[in-house]
Amino acid sequence: MEKLKSNLPNMAIVLTSVAVLCGGLLAFVNNITQAPRDAAAEKTLTTGIEQVIGGKCTVENKYEITRSINGKDHNFIVYETDKGTAVQSTDPNAFGGNLTVLVGFNDNGEILGYTILETAETPGLGAKADTWFQKAENGGKGGKACIVGLNPQHTNLTVSNDGGDIDAITASTITSRAFLRAIQQAYNTYMDQGTDANTGASKIK
Repeated sequence: MEKLKSNLPNMAIVLTSVAVLCGGLLAFVNNITQAPRDAAAEKTLTTGIEQVIGGKCTVENKYEITRSINGKDHNFIVYETDKGTAVQSTDPNAFGGNLTVLVGFNDNGEILGYTILETAETPGLGAKADTWFQKAENGGKGGKACIVGLNPQHTNLTVSNDGGDIDAITASTITSRAFLRAIQQAYNTYMDQGTDANTGASKIK
């Protein structure tokens, strides 16, 4: 077999062939691993919902709500279960960027629990949001830092430095503010209220 001459057209043919082959392999690998990744993501979400609701539950309805907050659209995902409602909420202004929480509410609007789904905060400081606002018996700070059991309708969910009712994470006031904003907006979405928001919901299959 005659060896290809080393010129620009032949090099382009070889590079294109390699790119097509690699692209095909990546697509094949992605296709065969998609199902396991989807299953893992679904399991993580199910675990998160049960954690914030407080036990085994069945998701009966799921939908997305887009709310305009201070002139910007924010998306929230609502999971209605047989034991309460979980709301996924993101604040984009944490110290490290997006901070996404999943928070559970009972029929009275009280916070049943929460978990952090996404954060890029500093390890040891802002990352403490995952536990700081929990009950002391659950590894949290407890006291005025704990939001579990509170009803945002009757509690000022801002840090005490800003005149609110919640103690901020030590040396992480920016993260604490973002976290509490995400919780408050989750509550506003759950209650379908908030003077600064217009809402629209679409069901997710």
